[in-house]
Amino acid sequence: MAVLLFSGLLSGGLLAGMGSGAAAKAAACVPPGGWADASARPLGAAGLLRRAAASPAVLLGERHDSADHHRWQLHTLAALHALNPDLAVGMEMFPRSVQPVLDRWSAGQLTEAELLRETNWPKVWGYDARFYLPILHFARMNRLPVIALNVDRGLVSRTAREGWTAIPAAEREGVGDPAPPPPSYTERLREAMAAHGPTERRSGSFERFVEAQSVWDRAMAERIADARRRTNRTVVAILGQGHIEGRDGVPHQLTDLGIGDSVVLLPWDSDRPCGELDGRIADAVYGLGDGETTPDTPRPRLGVMLEPGRDGVRVRAVTEGSVAAAAGLAAGDIVVAAAGTPVREASDLTAVVQRQAPGTWLPLTVKRDQGTAELVAKFPAE
Repeated sequence: MAVLLFSGLLSGGLLAGMGSGAAAKAAACVPPGGWADASARPLGAAGLLRRAAASPAVLLGERHDSADHHRWQLHTLAALHALNPDLAVGMEMFPRSVQPVLDRWSAGQLTEAELLRETNWPKVWGYDARFYLPILHFARMNRLPVIALNVDRGLVSRTAREGWTAIPAAEREGVGDPAPPPPSYTERLREAMAAHGPTERRSGSFERFVEAQSVWDRAMAERIADARRRTNRTVVAILGQGHIEGRDGVPHQLTDLGIGDSVVLLPWDSDRPCGELDGRIADAVYGLGDGETTPDTPRPRLGVMLEPGRDGVRVRAVTEGSVAAAAGLAAGDIVVAAAGTPVREASDLTAVVQRQAPGTWLPLTVKRDQGTAELVAKFPAE
């Protein structure tokens, strides 16, 4: 997301590739247009897709701001549907509360504009809806159920602040206790947390961070498992690759729920290091070509994690070397206005940042213990 919210860190960004050093071209390990296993050995598309189409759940990863990833998801969904028309489409982009809206969409009762308005897309998700609408139209055209996999963003943020046990059962949106994460997942989360500086490594913060991620994974796994058991359809889930890589997140929680044979499929960008094909990252990866499409326009990034605060949104952490860090934003600041526009929720700040052109300056008003400060976020020209 333009503003790196708590969920943005977990879902589509830092967990999706922490590799260092010069990236090897994927053409050397995953040929464009071809499938490979988690150790870069070529796979036949027919056998792989038949196995996936017969499984209880297929998890298709993505980087949320990549148009190529979404195109790959749509084509993979269509291929699976040709083999098994009894599918349901699960989407991380929607919280459970909007399921009735998705039911009406699948039934052909809503326009695009009505769907986006009634699901409050700009606030709840915020990524370009054009990336997701082709998948939603495919589901409606074939009368496939669309399943809202997510929970309210505030539940995950609250878990990170207070811990899961501190949240009363009646306020957990029906989510059960997650299975403890495997050590490999905890280590990936530690790397993600470390990228946000010492304030996020303080005692207790990391444990709650891991717990919040596990709750989030559990919530989506429960919805996938429930849809499978109610409908006996193969659930094709569209979700951030950080939730599924290494079978550590949602797949791990699905196994705890009795669905251990889900299939994890990932797109493989041409500049992703081959070393990340570690033998366990996914059941299969699909090579994306280099320069086949017009590069996505980079979205402005402020570089902060946010959470609700009094009279504005509170900065939970600032990414080192980011625009926010250069502007002087610090953990604990309350952002109350951006370019003169009041900021009451994280989505308010996200919307302003996304409108920033390269090379522009964004005035910010923040509250601190010492009073109110006026800062300027300077976005790079390129």
